[in-house]
Formats: sequence, structure tokens, C-alpha cells
Amino acid sequence: MRFGLSNATLIRSVALMGTLLTINGSVWGQEPNLQVLIHHGRESLQADDFSSAAHDFGQAIRLAPDNLEVNRGLLLSDLQLGHLDEAMRVGQAAVAKWPKDAELQHWLGLVYFKKGEDSEALTWLKRSEQLAPIQPDVSFDTALVLLSDANYLEAATELEKSIELDPKSALAHVLLGRAYQNTNRTVQAVEQFQIALRLEPTVSLGHYHLGFAYASLGRNRDAIAEYQKELQRSPRNPSVLYQLGHCELEAGDWQRSIEHLKQAAELDPTNSEIPYDLGKALLLQGDAERAVLPLRRAIELKPSNPSPHYQLARALEKCGKKEEAEQELATFAALKNAQPVTGGMAAGPLN
Repeated sequence: MRFGLSNATLIRSVALMGTLLTINGSVWGQEPNLQVLIHHGRESLQADDFSSAAHDFGQAIRLAPDNLEVNRGLLLSDLQLGHLDEAMRVGQAAVAKWPKDAELQHWLGLVYFKKGEDSEALTWLKRSEQLAPIQPDVSFDTALVLLSDANYLEAATELEKSIELDPKSALAHVLLGRAYQNTNRTVQAVEQFQIALRLEPTVSLGHYHLGFAYASLGRNRDAIAEYQKELQRSPRNPSVLYQLGHCELEAGDWQRSIEHLKQAAELDPTNSEIPYDLGKALLLQGDAERAVLPLRRAIELKPSNPSPHYQLARALEKCGKKEEAEQELATFAALKNAQPVTGGMAAGPLN
């Protein structure tokens, strides 16, 4: 009897066991559900189905708010969806819990970048880079922020790190070429663009940037060839059409220049350089009357630029309008000293 149980004790034990089974049953029922949500969330991220991933990780975080993978998944999903306020909330809470997690700091930096807060973005990206110095994506994204701020020298350093870790990234080579181009290292820029195109012949704007670098070196025929290749992929890109037309103008191929500049003007009616070059090409071709309208348009778009006034004066003089020509020459002289010195800067979008 010493080791036996009374009926009352037995009843209490059975009741207690039932309670424990109920509690444990809820845990056992919850844990597989959490794991299913995490599994589905992972699969959705891999399939770039960020809406589904956000849904799964959003449910999972209510079950396990202190689960690192769940916090990572929800932050990344919201970031990819552009839900920046929610991503900011999740990211700030997560880095407070896991201050040494490089991925959380990386993605929080990208949230700040997408919100236009570049200084904060760089702070978090630099912290991530310190925690995970062998991750090429962190250096690459840090370079994107620096490029957006026109900090080409530091961007080049970050891209060199990224390429050292991942030399087969064609886009990293393109961006490094742009950074070199904008720090007057055009020969090195050409090399980077060529490497990028060897790695990935269809890399975004690879031929465009190589063409720009060639043009900067005065190699207009080589530039034209590259712009023509880019035009096959992007036939309605006004930047490509403009740069192609500009190089054809420089090379003396005025008719083809006029054709491409007209197309560029239709696609981008706000770029003052396009009607300026169009008017100049028409004037060189001997059609002064037709040159007047685009040159006036260039002045309308950018009144502070002296160059269109000079070309317009030439066109008006050839049309026999000497008084108007003299007025334009006087305006040209007055504006000339205000003309900023530019050159060698890579034009066009980042990707």
C-alpha cells in the first residue's frame, strides 16, 4: 500500500495527466503548424512569390515572435513587396533582438535606401559588412547607395570588393565601369564593360556604357557600333537613341544622326540636349530653316545654356535674319561664362 494510490489520488492524477496532455497537445499541434508556415515561406521566397511569403511569415511571427528565421523572412518579404513602413518596423525590432545578425542589418539598410534615407542606409550596410565581410551582395548594395549619391570613388572601392568575392557578376563589372568612368579612369572603365559583356552578352545597358566610354575617348565609330547593338535590344530607349545620334553627328553622318535624334526627341521631349544636337545636325546638313525650331526648343528647355543661342544665331544669319542673329549672339556672350564645365560623366540609368 505504501506505493499505491488512493482512488481520490488516482482521479486527481488522471485529471492532471489529461490537463498536461491538453497543454502538450496544443504545443505539438502548434509546432508542426509553425514549421509548415516556415517551410512554405521559404519556398515562396525561392519562387519570388513575396506576397505568399509575407502571408506565411506574418502568421508565423504571431506564433513565434522570437524566431530569427521568421523575422528574417518577414523583413525580406516586406522589403521585396515595397511595404517599407512595415519592413522598417519589423527590421528595427529584429536588429534590436539580434544585433549581430548581418542579414537583418543588410536588409534594414536596403529599406532605408528605398525610403531615400541614404545616410541611414549606409550606416546599416557598413555594420552588415563588418559582421559579414565575405558577402559580395553587401558590398554591391553599399555601392548602389554610394552611386546614387554620386560618390563614385567609394563606390568603386565597394564594387572592387564585391567583384573580388564574386568575379562572375556581370552587373557588378558594369557598375564598376561606371564608377571608373566618373572618376576619369575611362580606359579601366572600358575593360570592365568588356568583361561584363563577355560574362553576360545581354547584361543590361552593357553595350550602352561601353559605347559611352568609347565616345569619351574620341572613338566615335566604336561607340556607334556599341550603341547600335544596344539599340537592337532597346529600340525605344531615348538615351541610346540620343547618344547614337550624337556620335553620328560627331562622326559627320548627319542624315543618320537626324533620324535617330528625331526619334529620341519624340520619346523624351524634355531633354534639351536632343533638340540642340538635332538643330546642329540640320544646320551642318545645310538646312538652316529647319534647324531654327529645334534650336529654339533647346533654349526653351534650358535658357541658361549658351550653346543653342550660338547655333541659333548661325541658323538665323543663314536665313537672312541678321538682327535676330545679333541678338542671339549677344545672349550667347552674356551666358558663356555661366556655362558649367562638364565632361566624362557616364550618362543613363543604373540598370
